[in-house]
Amino acid sequence: MVSADYVARKIRVVGIVQGVGFRPYVKLLADKYGVKGYVRNLGGGEVEIHVEGPRDAVESLINEFLTRRPSAIYIEESEVVEAELMGFASFEILESKTERSAISMIPPDLAICDECLREVLDSSNPRRYKYLFNSCSFCGPRFAVIKALPYDRHNTSWSAFKMCPHCEREYWDPKVGGIRRYYYQGISCKYCGPRVRLLSINGEVINTRDIIQDTAKLIDEGYIVAIKGVGGYHIAALASDDDVVLKLRSRKKRPTQPFAVMALDLDIAEKLVELNDESRKLLKSPQRPIVLLPKKPSTPVSKYVSSNLDKEGVFLPYTALHYLLLTEVKDHFLIMTSGNIHGHLMCTNINCVMNKLRGVVDYVLDHDLEIVHRVDDGVVRFTGGYAVLLRRSRGYAPMWIRIPRKLRKPVVAFGADLQMAGAVAVEDKVIPTQYIGDLDEYEALEDLDRELNWFVRVYGIKDALLVCDANPSYASTWLCHKWAEKYGLEYVSVYHHHAHALAAAADWGETEPFVSITIDGIGYGLDGMAWGGEVLIVNGETFTRFGHLRYVPMPGGDLASIYPVRMVISYLSQFLKNHEIIDVLGKLGLIDKLPGGELEVKVVLNQLRNSIMTSSIGRFLDSVSALLRLSTYRSYEGEPAIILEAHARGGSYIGDESIKDLIRKNGDTYIVDSVELFRWAYEALMSGLNTRDIAYTVQYSVGKALGEITCMAAQEINNFRIYLSGGAAVNDYIYAGIKSAVEECGGIVKMPRKVPPGDGGIALGQVYYVALSNNT
Repeated sequence: MVSADYVARKIRVVGIVQGVGFRPYVKLLADKYGVKGYVRNLGGGEVEIHVEGPRDAVESLINEFLTRRPSAIYIEESEVVEAELMGFASFEILESKTERSAISMIPPDLAICDECLREVLDSSNPRRYKYLFNSCSFCGPRFAVIKALPYDRHNTSWSAFKMCPHCEREYWDPKVGGIRRYYYQGISCKYCGPRVRLLSINGEVINTRDIIQDTAKLIDEGYIVAIKGVGGYHIAALASDDDVVLKLRSRKKRPTQPFAVMALDLDIAEKLVELNDESRKLLKSPQRPIVLLPKKPSTPVSKYVSSNLDKEGVFLPYTALHYLLLTEVKDHFLIMTSGNIHGHLMCTNINCVMNKLRGVVDYVLDHDLEIVHRVDDGVVRFTGGYAVLLRRSRGYAPMWIRIPRKLRKPVVAFGADLQMAGAVAVEDKVIPTQYIGDLDEYEALEDLDRELNWFVRVYGIKDALLVCDANPSYASTWLCHKWAEKYGLEYVSVYHHHAHALAAAADWGETEPFVSITIDGIGYGLDGMAWGGEVLIVNGETFTRFGHLRYVPMPGGDLASIYPVRMVISYLSQFLKNHEIIDVLGKLGLIDKLPGGELEVKVVLNQLRNSIMTSSIGRFLDSVSALLRLSTYRSYEGEPAIILEAHARGGSYIGDESIKDLIRKNGDTYIVDSVELFRWAYEALMSGLNTRDIAYTVQYSVGKALGEITCMAAQEINNFRIYLSGGAAVNDYIYAGIKSAVEECGGIVKMPRKVPPGDGGIALGQVYYVALSNNT
């Protein structure tokens, strides 16, 4: 007869609980407390546990794994229910089931942990000394190598590698390999793991004595090498050599866009950039993002790595391969940039490298662990002292984000077109894809299609509602409509800046009507114009445009963003005559900055009458950057505005009375008179004021004016939690101006922390729109 104190419990656990050693951890606890039962993965990514034994032992086990567990394991929710006693004789790890009772997180790719790195550097450990793929239950590739759920070896790229007898013993016996290797699905060593080879770009295999030392020697000699990482290929080159950097720029057709720099450790990083406690913690985190940090005046990095910018993108090695390579190269830091040519996706296989990077790289350090998902490096910067995601990818994706409203049916969101990510959503869980990139290339659109289809399949999503941007010319909108036609699904459209606002609100769990500042390049507006400097009052699925930057023409449409002198002409035309504009452009040396010279200037002047109108803060910043002769051609997204922000470093605010009141009223709408602010910048430049002071003052002032309008909107709805989003939200000086004004009226500014404030967060806002509407 079984004692009343002998109980059974069934536990369902959701979170990051597959692929991170959770099952072996529970098994070790079960053995510790002497209880019986089983633990197994389920098909939705969750874990099921059945445990029976003395009540105290069962409760102790449950309490321990819920409150004290290895850091890689993340439990977001758990359900414990009474169960029927089954009379198990032991506690076992059972084979996974494909059925789903819930969905759970797919673990992201995590940097090599300290324990694994110690093994790599330990010459007394023959199997893992200098082993380039060393990892354990708490680190290493996850999302990049997974093909299906549940997360078992046969569903990953590791299935191509049969475990050697040593690894098998560690896998089955915790007394041999400890918890880090017990039941670890990616277990491998020198004897049975992936193989590395060094190739010339012509496909010739290079014989080496020590492949890492020989690769480092080639790099030190000035050669450029493609290196296969976790989610794709990097291109590695000396960051300290001007000639090498310029050679890479020429080959990659990337004239000015900054390269990332990988440094061996924090000591090396501190020679390149300014560090504080927060940035050190971020650089060393398991996510290992690229972090944009202020350059050291004495930095040994070539000025051509990030021309005209005040920040360097720095990150630390996240695999043993990267760490050992950085140990061997003479500088202990390297350019480590995406393995692609301008406008194309990062390569993930050797065929792509041989076809697309021929003429770019000289050699290839390759390996045979298949990359299933392309995963770029994550990117983070600090704005107002807070870490802000610019690219949510390796280390972050595909972790979900909870929203404070449940969906009635699943949703697939297609995001926007630039620096974008899509998303799928079930109930209150939004799963953004990794960073996809810009959809101006068809292969990126194919990548988005492939990733969304994969998430739909692995999570068993059926009869989803599709949601896309309201801009009918977006490639992402086209793909959404294609899905609707192909699969017989309904779709809804969301205006770009409404989605931006809702993304910030969802990120913070806002459920009340709120005020949002959404500032970016351009987005399709309610009136068909190009919005981008907006103050919105948002009430769920509806919004009111409370304020915006003054409309000006955008001559030539997208050409105005590539050649910002066109926007200089647009702004000057608001207060100067045509012949005066030509005279001013000549004095500033800006006529030759347009491909057609003076003839193009005259064409632009004629275009102004019939141009689309824009309220974009991005185009305004571009115009000031070009006026100050900082940037007159955009070779990468946001370049003129980014350079303008960098130029303001070291500048000061000029409290000129003429720009302290920039707010006008047009009916029920408040207008920031950006023309008056541009006029001030023009007159300040002509009078010889320091251009750094002008840059600082213009950016701070436009932010202050937006903040003042926001305060008026907040008073109308009595909610002073202000949500800031859009690509320009991360600008230090605009943010400071907004924050100053909002704090004066007792408000607080909130920017997204879990997704980028730019277009990489749009899909989250699209999902939240559906959750708050009656469309589901």
